[in-house]
Amino acid sequence: MTKTIKYKDYLNESLKDPEEAAEYLNAALEEGDLSLFTLALKDVVDALGGGVGAIASKSHLNRESLYKMLSKEGNPRLSSLSSLMDSLGLEVHIIAKKSEHSNHPLK
Repeated sequence: MTKTIKYKDYLNESLKDPEEAAEYLNAALEEGDLSLFTLALKDVVDALGGGVGAIASKSHLNRESLYKMLSKEGNPRLSSLSSLMDSLGLEVHIIAKKSEHSNHPLK
């Protein structure tokens, strides 16, 4: 008989790898849905940070605010997101869009 693993357990285990966590968050961001991203971020907090309670003090964020930020209705401020990412060992970056036609104003 094949041994199965629950999806949430598998996800939690795979997100303990910072590279996997970064890819997971990037995929959620690419969907363009903030609520999806904040839920994905909560998954990463649970896996990499040991949960909201554990990461709150490390990120210097209020525990209640962090719970709100990571909810489906959450809308994190950039400063809060940056603190949280730093405490998880991750970084936020901005990159240029890849497109067939460059719309750069100087070209």
